[in-house]
Amino acid sequence: GLGVAPSANIGEKTGIFEPVHGSAPRIAGKNIANPTAMILSTTLMLKHLNQRKQATLIEKALKKTLKKGIKTPDLGGKHTTTQVAQKIREQVEEYL
Repeated sequence: GLGVAPSANIGEKTGIFEPVHGSAPRIAGKNIANPTAMILSTTLMLKHLNQRKQATLIEKALKKTLKKGIKTPDLGGKHTTTQVAQKIREQVEEYL
């Protein structure tokens, strides 16, 4: 669903990788949008570019972050978009 589903539209020469579209005007400007779909869209792009190791590392960091309970409100958490993204980044850095 909205906030967690990545997508990839791949043509013969070009690919577009983005979160599944939707509208959430009630959360606009509140820093509570779930960054998961954007991050997973990035992993789809990396896999398409044969960067599987990097994609797997990001997916692993995302899963660990969510398991620690660091989530946006739509997933039952109390963290901001920035806090979730920052924690995922920190987790990736730990794996490097």
